[in-house]
Amino acid sequence: MKSNSSRGWMHAIACGVVLAGAVTVTGCQVSTNGQTLPSPYYIYDDVQYFAPGPKFKLTEEANLMKAYNADQQLQGR
Repeated sequence: MKSNSSRGWMHAIACGVVLAGAVTVTGCQVSTNGQTLPSPYYIYDDVQYFAPGPKFKLTEEANLMKAYNADQQLQGR
């Protein structure tokens, strides 16, 4: 029969192995060269690029309002 002391050590070692395995499998957040990297697998993420749009988002609406106001002035209202 094993003593409680040896069972405690075996339990602690087993928990340590499981914890180490969980950390290596899931990865962790790291700060490298001023970048915050979410996990060791960030290299495999796809890069998304969104082209910059116009600064003023309502360009078409503003042009329509200008045309409407110009039309109203031509009609004399």
